[in-house]
Amino acid sequence: MSSVQTYQPLAGIRVVEISHMIMGPSAGFFLATLGAEVIKIEPPDGDKTRLLTGMGRGFFPSFNRGKKSVALDTKTPEGLAALHEIMSTADVFLENFRDGSMDKIGLSPEQLQAKYPALIIASCKGFLKGPYENRTAMDEVVQMMTGMAYMTGPKGRPLRIGSSTVDITGGLFTAFAVLAALFKRQQDGQGHQIRTGLFESCLLLVMQHMVQFDLEGTESPPMPNREFSWPIYDIFTTQDGRSIFIGAITGGHWEIVCRLLGLEQLLTDPRLQTRMEQINNREWTIPLVEAAVATFNYADLTPILEQQGIPFGPVSRPVEMYADPHVNRPNGLITSVDGETGQAYRAPGLPFEVDGKPLLPINPDLPAIGEHTAEVLASLKQKI
Repeated sequence: MSSVQTYQPLAGIRVVEISHMIMGPSAGFFLATLGAEVIKIEPPDGDKTRLLTGMGRGFFPSFNRGKKSVALDTKTPEGLAALHEIMSTADVFLENFRDGSMDKIGLSPEQLQAKYPALIIASCKGFLKGPYENRTAMDEVVQMMTGMAYMTGPKGRPLRIGSSTVDITGGLFTAFAVLAALFKRQQDGQGHQIRTGLFESCLLLVMQHMVQFDLEGTESPPMPNREFSWPIYDIFTTQDGRSIFIGAITGGHWEIVCRLLGLEQLLTDPRLQTRMEQINNREWTIPLVEAAVATFNYADLTPILEQQGIPFGPVSRPVEMYADPHVNRPNGLITSVDGETGQAYRAPGLPFEVDGKPLLPINPDLPAIGEHTAEVLASLKQKI
C-alpha cells in the first residue's frame, strides 16, 4: 500500500502556532498532516513542554511532528517585529494561552483581526464565553466538571480517562473549525475568530447521557455499574491467563457464542428465550460463560470468534500496540526523528485513509528548537 503524500489539501496554507501542552499543538498537528505549513513559534529556550518527563514525555513528540520551529523572543521589540512579519504572511493563527496573555503583545483576536482582516484566528481555551470563561481548565478538571469522570469510574470513585482524550478532542474540534473557516473565507474573503472550549469539548462527549435523561427521565449509572443491555458484554480470562472482552449484542451472537463455548443448554433453557430474560439472568449465566472461556487458550479462541463475527478484543496495554499485527501493517506507524536529540520514535498517524491509502505527512520529523528560524525569516525577505 503506497503513501498518499500527494494528498495535501492544505498545501499553501500557512499556520502560525503559539501554543504548548496538548490542545493547541494537536490542532496544529492535524493541520500539518493535511499539508499546511505550521510554523511553531517557540521562546529561545524552547517550548517548556519539551522538558516534561514521565507521563508527559510523549506530549511534545506526539503533537509537534511535521512543524517548523522558529525561536523568537517576543518580549523584545525585534522578536515581536519578526513575529508580525511572519503573521503578515499567515492564513491561520493558533494559540492556547489564557485570555489576556496575548493582549500584552498585541495578539488578541481583536487586535489581530484589525491588523490582518483575512486572518483566521483560532483560540483554544478552557471555556467558551460565559460564567466560567476566566477559569483555569485542564483535561482532568473538565472531566470532573462535566460528568465524564463520574461515568468512567465505579460509583463514588470518579476516574479520568486514561489519556488526554479531551485535550486531543478539543484540538480536533479546533482543526475542524479552522477548515470550515478556510472554506468560508473562500466565499467571503474575510478572516474569522474561532474559540474552542475544552469544557465544551468534554460536554459533547457526555452528550448521550444528558440526552437520555432529557428524553426518558432516567440517569445512567457509571459505566462500571451500568445496567446491561446485552446478555454477554464482559471481560473474561482464558486458560493461559489472557484477559479478553467478548460481546454478544444480537440474538445471533448469543446463539453463536453459546454453541462455540459448548453451552448449548442455554439455548433451550425456558428461562432464556427472550432478550430480556437473557439479560435479567446474567447473574447465573455469566459464571457459566466465564468457566467455558477458561477452558480455551487465547490463541485458539480468538480465530473462532473472529471467523464468526463476534465482537471481541484483548485487554492490552498501550506499549503492546507496537507488537500488534494490525498496528504494524505497512504505514500503520510513522517513524519520526527528534531534531533535538536525533532519537527515532514510532507513533500513529491520522486514523483515516484516502482513496484506499493511508495519509502520511511529507515531513514526519520533530523540529529542533529554532531549526527553521533562519529559513522562515529569509523567505520573508525574498517576498519583499
